Amino acid sequence: MPRQILDEAKIHPAIRERVAKHHESIVKEVQEALAAHPVVVVGMRQNPHVRKARQVLAAAGVSFHYIEHGSYLSDWRRRNALKMWTGWPTFPMVFVKGMLVGGCDDLAKLIASGELKAMLG
Repeated sequence: MPRQILDEAKIHPAIRERVAKHHESIVKEVQEALAAHPVVVVGMRQNPHVRKARQVLAAAGVSFHYIEHGSYLSDWRRRNALKMWTGWPTFPMVFVKGMLVGGCDDLAKLIASGELKAMLG
C-alpha cells in the first residue's frame, strides 16, 4: 500500500514553493549523508532510543554516520521536516544504503535476522 501524500494538485500554486522549501536544508543534509555513507542514523540528544541504536550498530561492528539535530526542546520544528519527508514519526531514523529501515527496534530485528549484513553486501 503506498504511503498517502497530499497530491501536489491539491496544494494551491501560491504556496507550493513554500511547502517545498520548508526547512529544506535539513532534508538536503540527510540526503547528502545517505549518498556518502552506507548506514546513517538521524537522531537527537537525550533520546534513549537514538543512543541504543548507535550502541546496537557499534556492538554489531557496523560503522555508521550520525547526524544529531537538537534535543526534545530545540530544533523540533526543523526535525518535523524530516518526519514529513520520510513519513517516519519518531527518532532515530535509520537508513541503510539510502533506504529507511525504521528505528531502533527495527534495526535490532534486521541485525538479529542477518538481513542488515545482507543489505550491506
